[in-house]
Parts: sequence; structure tokens; C-alpha cells
Amino acid sequence: MLRIYSFIVETLRLLVGLFQEIAREDSDLGRQLRRAASSVALNVAEGTGVSGGNQKLRFRTALGSAREVGACLDVAEALGYIDTVDAGLRDRLDRITATLYRLSH
Repeated sequence: MLRIYSFIVETLRLLVGLFQEIAREDSDLGRQLRRAASSVALNVAEGTGVSGGNQKLRFRTALGSAREVGACLDVAEALGYIDTVDAGLRDRLDRITATLYRLSH
């Protein structure tokens, strides 16, 4: 398994409180955030088990989901559902996105 996988799972653990906080205000956005975050980990895991074009496709899907996680957090902030997301968490999401970009291209 890629090292980024464990980093993604650690980041999911850091997001749990935000999942709950956002869901209290907007259950649909909370569900979308959870699904997108789960999709990042699941597609990376799947990508490590295949090769060639299918592998790149799984990593591209994970990349799209990682970007969706960031967008969900942006929307939640803009709508006042949560306070500003911690810079450390944003840095983790940027690292995940950058790694997935490299793996998918």
C-alpha cells in the first residue's frame, strides 16, 4: 500500500468532528463530505491493486474526491456552518491532492 494511504486515513480521523458539525447544520452537505472523503481512501486502495490505465483512473477519481472534500469545507465555511478550517488540515489536504495529481498523470 502506498504511504499516502495511511496519511489519508489519518486525515479522515481529523475530519470526523467537522463531518458531525457540518451535518448538524446541513445533513446533505455532511453526507457529501463523508462520501467524498471516504472515496479518496477507497479509490487509492483500489488503485494500488490494479495497473496501467485502470490505476491512473482510480487515482484520478481519488483526486477529484479530494478536491471535492476541499470544496465542501469551503462551502461550509462560506455558509457559516463551521469556523475557518485549521491551516494544518488544509495543508494535509493539499499534500494529498498534490500526491494524487502526480500519481494520476
